[in-house]
Amino acid sequence: MATLRAASRLVAILGPTNTGKTHLAIERMLDHRSGMIGFPLRLLARENYDRVVKLKGARAVALITGEEKILPPNPSYFVCTVESMPLDRPVEFLAVDEIQLCADRERGHVFTARLLHARGLQETMFLGADTIRPLMRRLVPDAQHVSRPRFSTLSYTGHKKITRLPPRSVVVAFSIADVFSLAEIVRRQRGGTAVVLGALSPRARNAQVGMFQAGEVDYLVATDAIGMGLNMELNHVAFARLAKFDGRGLRRLSAAEIGQIAGRAGRYMNDGTFGTTADERPLEAEIVSAVEDHKFEPLTRIQWRNSALRFRSLGDLLNSLDEPPPTHGLIQTRDADDHQVLRALSRNDEVKALAVNPAAVRLLWEVCQIPDFRKMMSDSHARFLAQCFLHLAGPHERLPTPWIARQIAQLDRVDGDIDTLMARIAHIRTWTYITHRPDWVDNSTEWQERARGIEDRLSDALHETITQRFVDRRSAFLVRRLAGDDELLASINKNGEVLVEGSYVGRLDGFRFIPDASDADESRMLATAANRVLRSDIAARARQLAAEPDDAFGLDPVGNLTWRGGLVGRLTAGDGPLAPRVEVVAGDFLEGASRQHVRRRLQAFVKSEVERRLRPLFVLRDLPITGVARGLAFQLVDALGCLPSHAAAAQLRALDRDSRRTLARAGVRFGAESLYVDPLLGPEPTRFRGLLWAVRHGRPMPPLPGMRALGKALAVDPALPPSFYAALGRRVVGGLALRPDRLERLAAAARQRSRGGPFAADAELAATAGISETDLRPVLTGLGYRRLARDGRELFVARPRRVDRAPPRETRRAAPEGHPFAKLKELKFA
Repeated sequence: MATLRAASRLVAILGPTNTGKTHLAIERMLDHRSGMIGFPLRLLARENYDRVVKLKGARAVALITGEEKILPPNPSYFVCTVESMPLDRPVEFLAVDEIQLCADRERGHVFTARLLHARGLQETMFLGADTIRPLMRRLVPDAQHVSRPRFSTLSYTGHKKITRLPPRSVVVAFSIADVFSLAEIVRRQRGGTAVVLGALSPRARNAQVGMFQAGEVDYLVATDAIGMGLNMELNHVAFARLAKFDGRGLRRLSAAEIGQIAGRAGRYMNDGTFGTTADERPLEAEIVSAVEDHKFEPLTRIQWRNSALRFRSLGDLLNSLDEPPPTHGLIQTRDADDHQVLRALSRNDEVKALAVNPAAVRLLWEVCQIPDFRKMMSDSHARFLAQCFLHLAGPHERLPTPWIARQIAQLDRVDGDIDTLMARIAHIRTWTYITHRPDWVDNSTEWQERARGIEDRLSDALHETITQRFVDRRSAFLVRRLAGDDELLASINKNGEVLVEGSYVGRLDGFRFIPDASDADESRMLATAANRVLRSDIAARARQLAAEPDDAFGLDPVGNLTWRGGLVGRLTAGDGPLAPRVEVVAGDFLEGASRQHVRRRLQAFVKSEVERRLRPLFVLRDLPITGVARGLAFQLVDALGCLPSHAAAAQLRALDRDSRRTLARAGVRFGAESLYVDPLLGPEPTRFRGLLWAVRHGRPMPPLPGMRALGKALAVDPALPPSFYAALGRRVVGGLALRPDRLERLAAAARQRSRGGPFAADAELAATAGISETDLRPVLTGLGYRRLARDGRELFVARPRRVDRAPPRETRRAAPEGHPFAKLKELKFA
């Protein structure tokens, strides 16, 4: 992909924020048969991946970031972070977003490498700010340049106090301490604020932005992390600080940086405003003019690093990284994180002892690229990477599983303050990156899931902690009322909706309180508030349920018990398949005797329902029969109505005629292949027996076809045990689960045909069991028929019953008189 074909088109789409550049690039990519687009942030890549999936389907789209990979077998489109773009994959279209980041001190060299070398086979597109246009004209002279005007206007409104900021405003600062102090002021004076920091994980950041977007808070306090990749309904950007620490010292923002952040206000056709607040002075007229007119000083140089690295030795790699830029306008990147840690590890004697061949040097460089999301590049990170390399370059060439387990287990905690949670998230994100290397980690998929789960839990805890600290909404009012002794004003309407102090807080479903779904963060607090008013109502409902007739209850296909439409219980395993127990589903409000009354009434309903739906089994169980017939009846009942004939062969031989008639009148059918209860063959009893099996085995109810399809043969799912199909009243033969009556018809027809010699498996024979000719062949084999090939036709013949092998001579000689083997004493076998 490094060489541009003659027919390839290279376009630079440059302009201010809110010009639809990304939207255009996605459209252009999807016009091609294949494409790849690189974004500066993981959350931007994920957001646009979801967007492309909706348009093209998940099988056509791959997501590749340092911490997340979704790779279908043959994707047409790749949505990536810029660092993770798989440039060895040729695609028709290639795009890079925010190309002005070529000037970024930390990551600029990666963007520059894409600018100079990454190309699509037919079209390449670079998106970004106009500031890079002059440099791009010189470095990439064959690029066509297209300007995009901003959809809305951006106006300066001067300095405002925080108390006078309009709703839908963001307050911008550049240190965590400043952000937290400003958020505290907004909380006290405006009721609450969301908080966005670069150190937040994408999940926590999205949760805070989601709270703002949903209107739960009208203000946002953020660092310059909002300047890229967060599209929000912002009306105003207020700068509380205009100086930031850039790794070397404090410096004031350039006009272009102010414009990038201020441009978040006024999305699409809505105009936006910007200004200053708190202790920051008003902006200079020149900066205001530049931001409003989107005219900034052009970039004069961008970051560059040699991409043709040499791995013959550690020293050769360091020298190749230090090679000077080949042309004017490129400045060598010397303090990239991976380069710094490589220098540190090159002084480690153990590392040097192993990095003695090209493969080991290349491995060391890959290890150095493991990110430090804390952005501290401390000695501890270098020591950690040294450990990783020593393990990977050692005899096992893997990171030891126990070591990984210990490292990750230390991070699986959600206690602590905001700083502690952010530090843990940074650590686990590093592990998420590592676990996406299956050549480094055994069972990498499992470790990826575990690391992602820990990150999600930490992110959720961080979001909750930030929200509790900086948001004062309905929860604060309810918490204050709950802390007092005053009676809460509450009511429950006929639809089960619960109102506390005039606010809707949730609803009653059976005996459970379901908090308002739009206030998921307040679930526990809302339940506490509802507790004050629900206990007496729940007790009354329990008394009402205990007195209800059976028709007030329901049992759904997956074993849930309902009462007047609300969930009140579920089936669990009991003493036998026909005696499931009831587990009451209720919150903490249903207690003691009330819960027992509910359980007993539900248990009585379930007993009645099982007897109603499977009445033929209970009739069979209660027949006035004894001896062999009684044992056979209990066998059938325990098997839920169907047995293979060979499983009861001894009882059937011993069954007298009168007992056989009695069982037949109760619906029992005696077949050559099966013994079954005929009234239970319908779809409703079949489905219900499947549910009882699932309850008995503690498994979810396996999916079954609709009522009409349930009467036909079922393809056997190898993931399900044979006992499931036996519980349905089906016989498994040749990979199909057949109704026993149809199996009997097929077996009888096959026996009739076999008397005339070899026979064909034709449609007429298949129709006796309601199956296809293709399915018939394995079924006949399962019934004991042997396949023959004659004159190009496939025929079936009954297997002859014969003695294939005589018992040992010692066994025959020792057989007592009257034993079947005694008749074989004088026989000679070949």
